Amino acid sequence: MRIHHLNCVTMCPPGGRWMDGRSHGKGLSASLVCHCLLIETERGLVLVDTGFGLGDVRDPRPRLSSFFLQLNRPQLHEEMTAIRQVERLGFKPEDVRHILLTHLDFDHAGGLDDFPDADVHVMLDEVEAAAAQRTWLDRQRFRPRQWRTQPHWVTYPTPTGGERWYGFDAVRELKGLPPEILLVPLVGHTLGHAGIAIQRPEGWLLHAGDAYFHHEEMNPDHPSCTPGLWAYQELMQKDGRMRRHNQERLRELVRVHDRDVQVFCAHDATEFERLEQESRADEPHALRGLGSVQDVEPTLPTLH
Repeated sequence: MRIHHLNCVTMCPPGGRWMDGRSHGKGLSASLVCHCLLIETERGLVLVDTGFGLGDVRDPRPRLSSFFLQLNRPQLHEEMTAIRQVERLGFKPEDVRHILLTHLDFDHAGGLDDFPDADVHVMLDEVEAAAAQRTWLDRQRFRPRQWRTQPHWVTYPTPTGGERWYGFDAVRELKGLPPEILLVPLVGHTLGHAGIAIQRPEGWLLHAGDAYFHHEEMNPDHPSCTPGLWAYQELMQKDGRMRRHNQERLRELVRVHDRDVQVFCAHDATEFERLEQESRADEPHALRGLGSVQDVEPTLPTLH
């Protein structure tokens, strides 16, 4: 399998280095990526998360909430959407046969409509909790207008028993997908949150979604997080105890199996740049650098 690392729209919240931990010039905002994967398999293309989609870029409201538009300040450029990056790689949108979602937050599921024929794989608990819209914050983060492809969704109950993956429960038989791709429940940020594990000849990749937000949180000996991202995780968590528990388990995974498993999250620019650089050596020259992170002053989207 060949894996492409895509940044499907950069978010530029205020806070600079207090948010993302990177060095910024005076007055510049933070840079948080939307780290998605495009996997070439013998059964077609597979997307892991979609980032923001064409509908979000062209008409942010009412697909996205005013609260998160102002808080996260996404740079809504059409060329950064997954569908446009798929096309630049020489594929057609219909070549994307499957999409795996870590969870249903607006910045992970916004591109679902751009691939209307793809089967979408997601945990059942995530769909039920997101659809319930129980709280004000749920209604801001889970946006049903992004979910028109629901007839193509394939849901999976939380696994009990069975063969475990490095001590984690895992959904191993994903409909239509090769056995090298797994769903790994990582509840906490949302109630059906999951990581996506992909087996390569050189070892496993684990896209941990929003199980953590900053690469230093995975430091086994001295974990740390920026004040801004610590506060954001506290705001967004649905089960704080489980979120912290799963972060501990991920750190132990890194400590014990760092040669076998490479763990990364959805929004850390440092992790994205490292992985994208490792993979882009095989990319056509014209595609190199697409999706990279730049320290730019955000242009706020027009709220229609």
